[in-house]
Amino acid sequence: MGRNLALGAMGEDLAAKRLAEAGLRIVDRNWRCRHGELDLVAVDGDTVVFVEVKTRSGLGYGSPAESVTYAKQRRIRMLAQQWLSESERHWPHVRFDVVSVLVDRRRDPEITHLPAVF
Repeated sequence: MGRNLALGAMGEDLAAKRLAEAGLRIVDRNWRCRHGELDLVAVDGDTVVFVEVKTRSGLGYGSPAESVTYAKQRRIRMLAQQWLSESERHWPHVRFDVVSVLVDRRRDPEITHLPAVF
C-alpha cells in the first residue's frame, strides 16, 4: 500500500473510532459505485450521515478540511443519492459531515469532526 493510501486508511480508522465514541453508528465504509466512493456512512438517531474524511501529514497544502471543495461536495451529494436509492430504509434526515485528521509523527493525531458542513 502506498504512503498516501496508508495515511488515508489510518485517517478513516481514526475518524470511524471518533464518530463511534460520539455515539454515531458506522453502517458503511468505503462504499463504492461506478461514480466514486463514500468514505463513511453513519447513523445518528434518525439521520443518515455521509462523512468525508480528509487526512494530511502537514499543513503545507492547507488544513485537511480545506480540500473538500465545492466540486467534491457535489460529487459526495450525488454519491449519497445513489446510496440512498439502494438503501432499504427511508431516512427522514440526511447530513454531510467532514472529519479532518492531521497526523504528525511527533504527537498524537489531531481529529476534528465538523458536522453538517455542507
